[in-house]
Amino acid sequence: MLSRRSAALITAIFSLCTGLAISAWAQGAKTGDAVVLHGAGSTFAAPLYKKWIDEYGVTHRNMTISYDAVGSGEGVKRFLAGTVDFAGSDEILSESEAAKVPGAILLPVTAGMIALAYNIPGVNSEVKLPRDVYVDMFAGKIRKWDDPRIQAANPGIVFPHRDIALIARQDSSGTTAAFTAHLAAVSPAWQAAGMGVGKTIDWPPGILLAPGNEGVAARVKLSEGSIGYVEYWFAQRLGLRMAALQNKAGAYITPTQNSGELALSGRVAQVKELAASVADPAAAGAYPITTYSWMFLYGRYADKAKGAAVREFAQWGLSQPGQNYGAQLGYLPLSDDVTAIGNQALSGLTH
Repeated sequence: MLSRRSAALITAIFSLCTGLAISAWAQGAKTGDAVVLHGAGSTFAAPLYKKWIDEYGVTHRNMTISYDAVGSGEGVKRFLAGTVDFAGSDEILSESEAAKVPGAILLPVTAGMIALAYNIPGVNSEVKLPRDVYVDMFAGKIRKWDDPRIQAANPGIVFPHRDIALIARQDSSGTTAAFTAHLAAVSPAWQAAGMGVGKTIDWPPGILLAPGNEGVAARVKLSEGSIGYVEYWFAQRLGLRMAALQNKAGAYITPTQNSGELALSGRVAQVKELAASVADPAAAGAYPITTYSWMFLYGRYADKAKGAAVREFAQWGLSQPGQNYGAQLGYLPLSDDVTAIGNQALSGLTH
């Protein structure tokens, strides 16, 4: 059980990042041409949306943009219900979801790495995790930190004989979808163990759950013996240790901008092929768990001014300045060919 102080810290960190809508008032007095845009979804990309909104508002004083970091699943739910102007998600719409919003635009806006952050008492060295090991850890098959398979990959490190506390997302999450898709791609043992792929899955008994990427990062920070999957920026921000993971080429790779960009180096022609291209990247130095993050837009907006505004904001996000802000926060800037795919998709928005 967490102490009251620990629980309060988790709550404070969570509230700081997502308890309030991430918003930016366009500076200056409102005019008759003022436009209000509201988005919701991915906590993975939330820091980037916040940065974009802040910077974009400096030169667009007649616009008010807000973004609720509620998780990809809730963002998609609101998008399908038509209660937001755009949604953020780390998983593209399924065919059944897309059928509910004919003409929906799936726009890749950034990419990032999912780190396995850990808190192991007495272990201050970088921990290496083989592919089959971290799959079995999250399937509940490896339960102790001093398991022989973990020890064999880390000679010289003395692991404590204590339970591995797995930490996962409790909300419907695109980060979970990307992470479980990777585990399934890495090893058939994942689904053979009855584990699923998607925004929510049935985790092994005893797993600890936390809301949002920030909630998982905070829980790892406070829970000794824990390991959780979390977007790189959140782990870095809290100073968490991150495992070096064995990639498809057999190398142990830590999350860095270079290793992340190598993971995105596969070239595809369509938006729907992007997720599959990074499920298990083949490049020798690639960090193995990366994901694209999408902005969902409607193909047509009843309010023409709103349609024009959301299109302009999305185009700015895909521009070099927009992508540079992402790199400053630890995201992976999109390559020219991916932004070209995005701009092509955006051309389908009519207003």
